[in-house]
Amino acid sequence: MGDTNIFMLIGQATIVVKIILGMLALMSLTSWTIMFNKWLTLSAAKKRASKGIEAFQSAKSLREAVQAVGTDASSPLFFVAQQGVDEYTRLRDNVNSSTVIADNVQRSLEQGVSMQAASLSSALPFLATCANSAPFIGLFGTVWGIMHSFQTIGQMKSAALAAVAPGISEALIATAIGLAVAIPAAIGYNMFLGKLQDIEVQLNSFSGVFLNRVQRELHAHQRPKRTTGEG
Repeated sequence: MGDTNIFMLIGQATIVVKIILGMLALMSLTSWTIMFNKWLTLSAAKKRASKGIEAFQSAKSLREAVQAVGTDASSPLFFVAQQGVDEYTRLRDNVNSSTVIADNVQRSLEQGVSMQAASLSSALPFLATCANSAPFIGLFGTVWGIMHSFQTIGQMKSAALAAVAPGISEALIATAIGLAVAIPAAIGYNMFLGKLQDIEVQLNSFSGVFLNRVQRELHAHQRPKRTTGEG
């Protein structure tokens, strides 16, 4: 019965209020779609990153470690590792200074982490926009509906509650729906922001492990050059 009354009130609302309610419904549908996809994407990315770091650390050499990460192109570590490997390969045979190589690889890894984090955080600003703007959009619908109710009072020349209650009720629905859109979006935004920060910690940890591998490999390549025969 209550649901029927709500739909009846929406059906009796002004065209402006109906447009606002339609906008809020579209925002709600989009935000819930984003939240569902982000839940799957970030949860999978966190698991893949954990497995990738374990495989990378357990490998015996940098080559084996990179190959272990390279088997999962959907892992967030894949792009970061690719940035580091490309820079390391580019400089290894052309630059003699291990410090320069390590510094360049570190910057490439940091760039890879930033780009991967930006990719994973895509669409989150829309949730923040819904959380911040939906209540005000709903409030605008409410104000418009109440203005229409006052016009009705003037035309009917009656301030009886029975005459104005339907108009005020349909107006307040806009605010209620605005809050119904904003609250889940705000919760989802904060929750996914926390997940994203956890993944960034994993990526930064992986960058440190990767850089340590590079430095050990550079040190191992330089060690034979320091060995001289004894007469």
